[in-house]
Amino acid sequence: MTDATIAALERLGALRRALDGTRLPLAVEGVDAARDLRSRALKQVDDYVEPRLANLDAPLLAVVGGSTGAGKSTLVNALVGLPVTRTGVIRPTTRQPILLHAPSDRGWFASTRILPDLARITGEVRATPLPASAAGEEPDATKIGAVVLVGDERVPAELAIVDAPDLDSVADENRALAGQLLAAADLWLFVTTANRYADAVPWAALEDAAGRDVTVGVVLNRVPAAAATEVEGDLRRMLGERGLGAAPIFTVVESPLDDLGMLPADAVAGIRAWLAGIAGDRAERARIAGRTLGGAVTRLAASAREVAAARTLQVAAADELARVVQSRYDDAADRIHAATSDGTLLRGEVLARWQDFVGTSDVFRTIEGWFSRTRDRIGAFFQGRPASVVQVETAIEHGLHAVVVDEAGGAAGDAWQRVRATQAGRWLTADVDLSRESDDVAARTSRLVREWQAALVQRISDQAGDKRVKARILSLGLNAVTVTLMVIVFASTGGLTGGEIAIAGGSAIVGQKLLETIFGEDAVRRMAKDARDDLDERVRALLAEEAARYAPLLDPVRDGTTPAELEDASHALERAMATVATDAAEGRA
Repeated sequence: MTDATIAALERLGALRRALDGTRLPLAVEGVDAARDLRSRALKQVDDYVEPRLANLDAPLLAVVGGSTGAGKSTLVNALVGLPVTRTGVIRPTTRQPILLHAPSDRGWFASTRILPDLARITGEVRATPLPASAAGEEPDATKIGAVVLVGDERVPAELAIVDAPDLDSVADENRALAGQLLAAADLWLFVTTANRYADAVPWAALEDAAGRDVTVGVVLNRVPAAAATEVEGDLRRMLGERGLGAAPIFTVVESPLDDLGMLPADAVAGIRAWLAGIAGDRAERARIAGRTLGGAVTRLAASAREVAAARTLQVAAADELARVVQSRYDDAADRIHAATSDGTLLRGEVLARWQDFVGTSDVFRTIEGWFSRTRDRIGAFFQGRPASVVQVETAIEHGLHAVVVDEAGGAAGDAWQRVRATQAGRWLTADVDLSRESDDVAARTSRLVREWQAALVQRISDQAGDKRVKARILSLGLNAVTVTLMVIVFASTGGLTGGEIAIAGGSAIVGQKLLETIFGEDAVRRMAKDARDDLDERVRALLAEEAARYAPLLDPVRDGTTPAELEDASHALERAMATVATDAAEGRA
């Protein structure tokens, strides 16, 4: 094994791991085809590409394929010279294909070097042949999806022959097995008839073979002698139109079968000679193996890039759903910010309690003189109304709590509707219900408000740097100062009208002037901004937790191989294989 081959095997392994790690869980357009493509690509690596790349000199595998009733088993029996596979409507080969090999090649095919997921059953050639209608191994019901290995000296060394199930079988598993065998073949012997050579199903398989550069021989079976030239000419034309003009055509004219159900030996002499010529020519075997391998790798790399494109759609769909959810909760955070900064929160109970607390009517009539009074009188004014301080604080807590919980619920319902409006979203949320806020949102919001208020108290305490400031805070009462700072944070007049503006806005001015006498204008402005930012941050964190309920649904979509990793791995394999091909060409030269 050359260094180039070792490098190519490493690149192949990397691509296989990338494909294996690719997740396509979302029900988006085209996903079923992409999943099937990924599955077939993985199987192609295991069944053919890796074992063939690891040993280009291993015996070739020729698969005999075609439609129902094309005469594949009859042809295989004729090639070997005795009935080894059953003919007729019901055949064991539909479930357990027979692989005919030279005895010297048994080791290659008895191992799981190729087709590793198919069990092996050893068959025997009877000393006294049975008629073709009764030949072949009896299928073992416990080993459905197995291959029967039959060794015989009449099979040329270095080339095994498999009788595959029908491509158009009524059974899904038989069609899948036929496709798997054809994908694992170095060359195809494709069997059709004068009546069915234009059928769509076999041509789809032939076009796939042309796309993968597989060496194909076409058997035109059961052809009336008088029509042989005309039918063969039309078939040749159709093959040329599909890139298979170089494929040899072997015409088998209608002939009576003997007592064992066998065709005359000369009917398949041309086919036998073609296969024997390939088997006996090492250079030709290497050429065929290299060509088929190269085509398989090209198709594999292209398939990987198609899967990468499907993966891109999956990630994009998940990202879009995440964006939709996040935008709903961002909108809720913006609305909470507006409600807690434009004066709206000071409506109703909060506004009434604050008015009672500051004695609005007296304050506004004598605001200038009121602030010129001594610190002691200001302190007495507030300390004389301790109950009002508590009432204002409680009213603010309730109002803030209600706003946050209401917006969290609204965001949950809005996000749910937007997610469920998409096919991917409906599939993703089939087993969950996130249409409402979490059960503990109210409790978490209460904790948020308490912690924010505690942070305000700490902020005020931290601002009390000298004895004079501490004395003023103590004289007014820490709760009174904290409530006043909250009102400054909440009492912009944007959301109020008429008399509410005069009361709330004017009261905020009173509170601000009061705190300025304690801390100074710049400090008050900074404290209010910091308190505002702190509240916004806490609210957004709570809403982020609510949005994160979608993460367990979306994260698995994003996990696994990225589209870029798939594409990079496919290109790396192609480059490595180009080096292998160059080395092989130089070696042949």
